[in-house]
Amino acid sequence: MIEIDAVDRRLLRVLQTDARISNAELARQCNLSPAACFERVKRLREKKIITGYAAMIDPAQVGRDLLIFVEVLLDRTTGDVFEAFAAAVRSQPEVLECHMVAGGFDYLIKARVGDMDAYRAFLGDVLVRMPGVRETRTYAVLEEVKSTTVLPL
Repeated sequence: MIEIDAVDRRLLRVLQTDARISNAELARQCNLSPAACFERVKRLREKKIITGYAAMIDPAQVGRDLLIFVEVLLDRTTGDVFEAFAAAVRSQPEVLECHMVAGGFDYLIKARVGDMDAYRAFLGDVLVRMPGVRETRTYAVLEEVKSTTVLPL
């Protein structure tokens, strides 16, 4: 872990909520000169603490209303199966996140699709045909109680 100080944390807190903020406004909010602010943000990017910037999009506005979580159990837990499955998952645009987990199954997938028909097609045409997949369990989200990308700093 890279050490960051209180000023870096202030910068990161502001940037997490508004990545489009101007350098001058960021400097003002963090009590820095614009030059010092620019250099700190540049350093945070170079050290890969800031890994990128993105626009947050309302899924319903782009036809991705249904959020699903899928437990995936593989038929074998060997390195080659893990690698093949991970490569297949990375190529699927519907998959937002995929995590290898400890417990009763091997992977937890978070995906966005248009509706239940689209999910059924994704499940039958894509997910169950991925390398090593033995079993899946799907959880359709009825209500998103909290969804954030902001890390507590």
